[in-house]
Amino acid sequence: KKAMKAEEVRDLTVDQLRDKLASLKKEQFNLRFQKASGQLENTTRMRDVRRDVARVQTILRQKLAAESAA
Repeated sequence: KKAMKAEEVRDLTVDQLRDKLASLKKEQFNLRFQKASGQLENTTRMRDVRRDVARVQTILRQKLAAESAA
């Protein structure tokens, strides 16, 4: 999987963002588990997932702030 683009994330609804965040967190956990057991081959995926989590959280926060301001 490739890293997500901010435009892709912005097109998602708040519920979709929450679902995406949950799946990214699950993937992040699995990657950490693989790393600890020495099975992780694609170490750059960890960085990509961490950045995707941050990207989704940021846009989710922006959307929620916009909703509460409206």
